[in-house]
Amino acid sequence: MWQEKKEYPGVPIIRYIRDGQCQIIQVILMTADGGSAMIAISSRLQRIKPSPSSMAGARARELRAQGRDIVGLTAGEPDFDTPQHIQEAAWQAMQQGKTRYTDVGGTLELREAIRQKFLRENALDYAVNEIVAGTGAKQIVFNALMCTLEPGDEVIIPAPYWVSYPDITLLADGKPVMVTGLPEHGFKLQPDDLEQAITPRTRWLLLNSPNNPSGATYTREELVALGEVLKRHPHVWVMTDDIYEHLIYDGREFVTIAQAVPELKERTLTINGVSKSYAMTGWRIGYGAAPAELCKAMTKLQSQSTSNPNSVAQAAAVAALNGPQDFIQTSRHSFQTRRDLVVETLNRIDGIHAYRPEGAFYIFAACDALFGLKTPDGHVIKSSDDWVMHLLDSENLAVLQGSAYGIPSHFRLSFAASEEQLLQGCSRVARARASLS
Repeated sequence: MWQEKKEYPGVPIIRYIRDGQCQIIQVILMTADGGSAMIAISSRLQRIKPSPSSMAGARARELRAQGRDIVGLTAGEPDFDTPQHIQEAAWQAMQQGKTRYTDVGGTLELREAIRQKFLRENALDYAVNEIVAGTGAKQIVFNALMCTLEPGDEVIIPAPYWVSYPDITLLADGKPVMVTGLPEHGFKLQPDDLEQAITPRTRWLLLNSPNNPSGATYTREELVALGEVLKRHPHVWVMTDDIYEHLIYDGREFVTIAQAVPELKERTLTINGVSKSYAMTGWRIGYGAAPAELCKAMTKLQSQSTSNPNSVAQAAAVAALNGPQDFIQTSRHSFQTRRDLVVETLNRIDGIHAYRPEGAFYIFAACDALFGLKTPDGHVIKSSDDWVMHLLDSENLAVLQGSAYGIPSHFRLSFAASEEQLLQGCSRVARARASLS
C-alpha cells in the first residue's frame, strides 16, 4: 500500500490510501490540528476496477499534454461529427424551452421514436411502456442488473466481453460467469458451452453483437441455435447489447435475438442507443425494450439515481431516429475501408495476427507469438499487458490490452480514426515488434 497526499488552500489535507492496483480504499481528511476523519470506501466499490478504456483515453490525453507525440487508438467512438440535422434539432429544442425535467424514462416523443425504430428495423413490436431511455446504454445495463440480481445470482458473459459487463455484475452483487469464445469459432458463444454454463442460479445471458472488442456478429442461425438452449431453461433471461447494430460489414444481415427467436421476446431486454451509429457518444442517450414490469423497475431505480436523461439530447435522439439515415451508410463504408487497411497492414507484421471483424470498429489482434521475446531494455513480454506498455513506452502508441476483455493473448485497437493516424499506428506496431529480440 502507498499514499498520495494532496493539499488545497483553505481545505483539509486529503490522503488517498491505495492498494497494489492503484485503487483508492480509504480517504483520510487531515484537519489543521493534525487530527483526521477516515472515510472508508465500500467493499462494493472495491470489487471493481476503473474502466480500462476510459483510463487509457485519459492517460493518452495526459501524455499528449506533456508534449509526447501520442497516437491514440483506444477510443470507442466515431471520429465523425454528429450530423447537422441532429445538431439543429438540439438547438431548436433549446429555443423551444425543452430544457426542463422530462419523464424519468424518457419523453413520450423519444419512446415513440424508439418504438418505431424497433418496428421498422428489427420487426419487433413494443408498447411505449415497454421502452425506457437512459443516460447511455451503459446505464440501461446497470439498471437492469441492479433491479434483478440477488447476491450470488449468475450472469453468463461470453468472452471477449466489453470491459464493463463483469464489473457492473459485481456491483449488483452478482457473479460473472465467463465463457470463452475461441478464435476458431469467431469468438462466438457455442450452444454446448452455453448449456454447460447454465445453473439454477443463472439469471441472465449477456450477448453483445457486433461485439466489442472482437467485432464478432451472430447470424440468425447462430442465434436460433442459442435460443434452442435457452428455451430449455425458462429461468434465464437474455440481455442483448446491440449498440453497434449499424456498424456491420460485407453486406451482412443484422439480427437481434428477440427477432430470431420470438419465443424469447418476453424474457429479453434489447439494448441500443444513438452513440455509435449517429456519432453521438457525448450526448449520452441509450435505451432498452423489455416486458413492462422490468421497464417499470428500471425507471424506479433511475428515478433515485440520475432521473431523466438530458432533455436536449433526447430531442436530438428523436431527430436521429426519425430523420435521414444516409449518414449511417456513409460512415459504415468509411469504417469498412479503414478496417481492411488496418487488417492487411497488421497481418504483414511478424507475430501479429489481426482477425477481420464482422462489425463494430475494433481490431482484436493476437500477440501471443511475441510472448517470451525481450524489449531493448531486457524486459520480457509475458502478456498483452506487457506488449501494450511496450507500444506506449517505445512508440507512443496507445492501444488496449486483451486481458481487460478476458482474452490476455490479444490486444485491441480502434479504427475509428483517420487513415493517416491508422497508418502511423501500424508503423509504430511494426517498429515496436522489430525492436524485440
